[in-house]
Amino acid sequence: MYELTVESSFAAAHRLRDYQGKCEALHGHTWRVAVCVEAQELNSIGIALDFHELKSVLHHVLEPLDHACLNDIPPFTEENPSSENIARVLFTRLRALLQSAAVQLKKVTVWESETSCAAYYE
Repeated sequence: MYELTVESSFAAAHRLRDYQGKCEALHGHTWRVAVCVEAQELNSIGIALDFHELKSVLHHVLEPLDHACLNDIPPFTEENPSSENIARVLFTRLRALLQSAAVQLKKVTVWESETSCAAYYE
C-alpha cells in the first residue's frame, strides 16, 4: 500500500455560533490542510498519482474559501465552521473530485494553529 500527502493553506475568518468563549467572535486563521490518499498499485512509471494533480484538486477545493468568511459559505451558513466540520466538508468535496483517480482519499487534516488540528476520515 502506498500513501501520498500534500499540504496547502488558505486564510479565512469564522465564528463559532453558541460557543462560550473568544471563538464566538469573528476571527481569522491561516488554515493549513493536509490531504492523504492511498493506492494499492503504481502506474507504469512508478507513481500512484502525480503530486501536481493532487495539489491542483486541493487548490480547486480551497480557492472558494480563501479570504472569505466561512460562516457565509454553505454548509457553514447552517453548521459551525469548526476545524472538525471543515475537515469533513473538505473530505467530501475532495472525494467527489478524486473518484476517477487511481487513489482512495484516506484522510483530511485541518490545522487552525501551529498546535491544533482536526482530522476526518471514513
